[in-house]
Amino acid sequence: MDTVSYEYRFSFPSGREEQFHIHLDGATMTPREPLPPVLPEWTRLEFKQCEGCRLPYGSYSHCPLAAHLSPVVEQLSDVTSIDQVKVTVLVDDRTLTRSATAQEGISSLMGIIVATSGCPVTEFFKPMARFHLPFASTEETFYRAASMYMLAQYYRWQDNLSADLDMKGLFRFYEKVANVNKGMADRIRSIKREDGAINALVLLDMFVHGMQHGLGSTLSDLKPLFAPYLAETNIV
Repeated sequence: MDTVSYEYRFSFPSGREEQFHIHLDGATMTPREPLPPVLPEWTRLEFKQCEGCRLPYGSYSHCPLAAHLSPVVEQLSDVTSIDQVKVTVLVDDRTLTRSATAQEGISSLMGIIVATSGCPVTEFFKPMARFHLPFASTEETFYRAASMYMLAQYYRWQDNLSADLDMKGLFRFYEKVANVNKGMADRIRSIKREDGAINALVLLDMFVHGMQHGLGSTLSDLKPLFAPYLAETNIV
């Protein structure tokens, strides 16, 4: 894989247009574009740094997640969460267009940035970002997250590493993600912009809390779909 590209276009009723282009290395899912040469003060690492952040001050002057989110936050600083917008998403050779609230569109865009920013917590979302599903429902997100995690356990098993088949690690992972979401929301809230970006993060956090508290029951609900795999006579 060479480059994976995503484009988000926001079209407002006033005729205003905003575009965001994301280009990522197809193998590592790291951004190909450099960060802006001048970053806002609220992106500095020590500014409302997430509790338990593992990044050392000496090596990082700015929070990588805040830095990569800053163009979206600043460019849409005057947008409120309930503003109606037409969002067009270009992914590979597909185009998806949807009328949505601004917070829904921004949240979908932020999902890619959060996963690929270089944050040591959220980088575990990179496989989901590679197969990005704009405006995914809660149930779709549950399925994709659980599938991603179990495929990761298969790769760990292949490499003679311990594999977490009861998925307890996935619950612990989402606890850490909730902490990152809180820290990032505190950063953005402190700069007193309109609420489009902050409520987009809140929307992402709702998915996180849903995963924390509803994953077990959702997995049980999905189990009947796998009945052919659970028969004594399997496909192999």
